[in-house]
This record gives sequence, structure tokens and C-alpha cells, in this order.
Amino acid sequence: MDVAAAPSRWRVVWRIVSTVWSNPKARIGLVILGVFVLAAIFAPLIAPYGASQNGFPRSADGSAAHWFGTTAAGEDVLSQLIYGARTSVLVGFVAGVFSTVIAVLIGLSWGYVRGFLSDVINFIVNLFLVVPALPLMIVIAAYLQNGGIGMIILVVVITGWAWGARVLRSQTQSLRSRDFVTAATFSGEGSFRIVFREILPNMTSLIVGSFFGAATSAILAEAGLEFLGLGDSSTVSWGTMLFWAQNSNALLTGQWVLLFAPGLCIALLATSLTLINFGVDGLSNPRLREGAGR
Repeated sequence: MDVAAAPSRWRVVWRIVSTVWSNPKARIGLVILGVFVLAAIFAPLIAPYGASQNGFPRSADGSAAHWFGTTAAGEDVLSQLIYGARTSVLVGFVAGVFSTVIAVLIGLSWGYVRGFLSDVINFIVNLFLVVPALPLMIVIAAYLQNGGIGMIILVVVITGWAWGARVLRSQTQSLRSRDFVTAATFSGEGSFRIVFREILPNMTSLIVGSFFGAATSAILAEAGLEFLGLGDSSTVSWGTMLFWAQNSNALLTGQWVLLFAPGLCIALLATSLTLINFGVDGLSNPRLREGAGR
């Protein structure tokens, strides 16, 4: 192991963290995201009742015992909101990671190779980009119905990697003609090492930004599929809360909080990731970084 490389990597990590934190919008996003992550981790300690605990008065309004009221099944709405953060955070981060990994592998390979293989990858990526994502997700989810959270993550990953791959491919093509890549090629290094040891480290901000974009899309997609009844309705998530609220005609009965509360949480979590992305953009765009410091 190269001892000198370890401090260098830590300096890169520290530069990323400090740059993101220096952006006021990103700082707000990190705080909001931190709240949801803590709620997801410590849900059993924070929630006043169990996620599926019923037996309370049905469709009750807010009170000291039930701040946001109860559902038509007699479940505490606040407790379901807190436990629901687990599903959204899990789906967002896991699907975001897998989508980003696929995008990196395909995008960098697509941008570096030439010839027939490049044409094949181009056809596959364009096929996923041309097909509308929402109908494709609905079709796949309907076919794999009752697969639980794993099915939702799989559907989101299948439909969410193509755009990131195209962005990374463009940057790879730009870096492929740089002097350090040419020098590595003439020194006899293999294509795999050039792509993942020479080109990849120069695309950190784009990859991180791709992850947050994929995670945001995953959170919204999970909520949409659950709301349409294509997920596992027995799990507690913000999407299933919307599904059951719609089925029980919550707006007609005056229980608007059953729709408003999970909808607001979904919007806040997605917004937090978008705000963090502003700080990530500062890594690759010095003008944004300078503007953030004013």
C-alpha cells in the first residue's frame, strides 16, 4: 500500500466535505437529510407507538395522544411518518448507489472504448433513455408485484442508470484526450487501469452528483409506485400512507393531514438531496463555489 496515497485521499475527502458544507443551500440540505436519517435509525425510540399498532379510535383528529390523528385502521399517523422514513431513506440510498455504480461502469467504458462495442452500448443506453421511465417502471412493477422493497429498488435501478451513464460518458470522452491519459497509454498501462485509476478520480464531483440525482429519483419513484398500489401495501412507508389515505377518502372526511404529512416529508427529503447537489456542483464549477462564498 502506498503510504503517501492515504493522506492524499483524506485531503480529497476533506475538500469535498468542506466545499459542500460551505454552500448555504447544501448546508440546509444536509441538516434536513440528517433529521430524516436520524428518524429512520432511531424510529423505535422516537415514535410514540409501533408502526402497525392499531386499536386506537379510527379516523380520529389530532390530540395530545395522537398529534396527527389516526388512520381509518386506527393507527397513529405520527408513528407511521417516523417509521416511513426508514423505507424512503433505504430505497433512496440503496437504489442511488446501485444506479450510480451501473452508470459509472457503463459510462466510463462507453466513453473510453471505440468501435463496435461503443455502438452496442450506445444503442442500449439510448433505448433506456427513449422509453418513458414512468410507464416502464409501472410495467415492471406490475409484473414483479408483491416483491416488497427489493422489487421497488430493482425497478428503480433498472430505469434510473441511463442518464448518469450518458453524462459520465461525455466527461470520459473529454478526459480521454488529456496528456496524462496519453502518457499512461504509451507507458503500457491496460485499459482497465487507465479508466479506473487515471480517469475515474477526476470525475468525483460528477459521480457524487449522479448519486444524489439517482437517490432523489428513487425516493420519488418509490412513493409513486406505492401510491399506485404496485408495492407491498402491508409495509409502512410514506407511499403506502398516501395509498391508504386515498382509499379511505381522507380528503372527503376532512383528514387532509393523512395526505399532506407524508407528501410534505417526501418533498422535504427530495429537496434536501437537491440542495446538497448545489454544494456538489461547486466542486466542478468554480463559479458556483465563488458565488456560495459571497
